[in-house]
Amino acid sequence: MMSKQPNINTQVNCYPLIYASGHNGEQEKLPTVVNEQLAVVSDLIATHHLPIKLDYQPSNIKLSQKNRQKLSEQYQQPLLIIDEKGQLSLLIEGMSVAPNWASLQRRIVSAGRKSELLLQASKLTSESTVIDATAGFGHDSLILASGGASVSMLEQQPVLALLLLAEQQKMAKEKNWQKLMARLNIVCIEASDYLALKSTQKVDVVYLDPMFPDDSYENSQTGKGAKVGKHMQALHGLVAPPNLQVQRQLLDNALSVLKQGGRVVVKRPVNAPNFAEQMADESWQNAVIRFDGYFARGI
Repeated sequence: MMSKQPNINTQVNCYPLIYASGHNGEQEKLPTVVNEQLAVVSDLIATHHLPIKLDYQPSNIKLSQKNRQKLSEQYQQPLLIIDEKGQLSLLIEGMSVAPNWASLQRRIVSAGRKSELLLQASKLTSESTVIDATAGFGHDSLILASGGASVSMLEQQPVLALLLLAEQQKMAKEKNWQKLMARLNIVCIEASDYLALKSTQKVDVVYLDPMFPDDSYENSQTGKGAKVGKHMQALHGLVAPPNLQVQRQLLDNALSVLKQGGRVVVKRPVNAPNFAEQMADESWQNAVIRFDGYFARGI
């Protein structure tokens, strides 16, 4: 279910929206899928009170990766793109990214297997309620909802929230995705603000996947390790990693909304320091990623 809760962030940011036009930018001759996506984007911004202003700019050149690189160099700021197929994406620092939830279908179908450390750490049931306090591109939210849990997806960055809302609306049209989409509630808001508002509405799990520095995946001794992926690089261009004070506040707020037996689950690179300098109650890890669990206090 898509949230219509107003956004607390009132600072309006302007983004150029480059959209495909094969007929010299004439609106009435735009491809149907492009016209439809333009209407969807405009409606989502208005309906969800997103603090975004768009500068609509038609493009009569093919929005290939090469041309996107040129656009990125030209504008020197994040751009939104609607290509010839009606796909909405974010172009930032030469990288073009979108949630692309369809690419996770195989993982979602097999999410109950032991390979999904996130589900091992979260201990969810079909009755569970979850807050994903750092939704990003929503990939982990899909895994959390795959077993039937209801997930509130919080995203503080309005342009990312717009991408999530557009992706949810698109995937909800696919019959085999409708039940999963109905379990997702997307809210554009600062996580700490939302957790403070919901302090009397307890949940089973709060999930945190905070930003961390580019070198966080490196082995502390060898200096080698997995590179940060394209989606994470894009996030680095929009959101700064939380400092220690913010980490502590976020963890405290998350613990305050847990039901009895609930837990906060924090995603970390395997060699990263403890979140908020707090030792986890339990951890699950593989060669690259670690999930730290913090259990409900004194309940």
